[in-house]
Amino acid sequence: MDHLATASLASLWDEVSGTQPDPDLWVVIATLAAALAVIVPHTLWRIARNAITIAHEGGHGLVALLTGRTLTGIRLHSDTSGLTVSRGKPHGIGMILTAAAGYTAPPLLGLGGAALLAAGRITLLLWLATVLLVAMLVMIRNAYGVLTVVLAGGAFVLVSWLAGPQVQAAFAYAVVWFLLLGGVRPAFELQAKRARGGAGDSDADQLSRLTNVPAGLWLFLFHAVSLCSLIGGGRWLLEA
Repeated sequence: MDHLATASLASLWDEVSGTQPDPDLWVVIATLAAALAVIVPHTLWRIARNAITIAHEGGHGLVALLTGRTLTGIRLHSDTSGLTVSRGKPHGIGMILTAAAGYTAPPLLGLGGAALLAAGRITLLLWLATVLLVAMLVMIRNAYGVLTVVLAGGAFVLVSWLAGPQVQAAFAYAVVWFLLLGGVRPAFELQAKRARGGAGDSDADQLSRLTNVPAGLWLFLFHAVSLCSLIGGGRWLLEA
């Protein structure tokens, strides 16, 4: 029995870690167009932005844990805002990295996803995303947050288990394009809010108070990370 279980696990790992054929170029272009169609129109973006908020708050939470802080909870709100609470020193490198992780997480996740797709690791990407969403679900502290993470995780599970290779590839490419493109817009939205005198407690402003570096420079960093990730990740996806 143990031998059969070990063999089954080995077979499953081979399936997850193995490579899958790249989709046709038209699929890559179509998923790029689909991502743009969701991100550009304001009405659709207001809904789709929930997925970017999941990545944003997940970035805060993951880096908080990696830097030795105690993650106490994550909240996701229907206005696409979110809140990640962690305990630890209110200053220092851990707090700075945690605060900087929000706006940079979606594009960096997209860049990592593009690297996996360029290497043909479509199944591995889908499973890693599912694991991250399940881990995040444990830390969600409000009903709306639970709903959004369960829906996102459910989509990955259904595609991973029930869809064929071509559908899995199209879904994976659409998700990565969405993270790369959707990771660019929030920094511009934050810049516009700050220009109107709003968002006084944004991540950039918190980082400014932590480091004595102007918030505008932190905003520049968010732009640089998102745009460089889009350029690099986009090249990988189009050349895959």
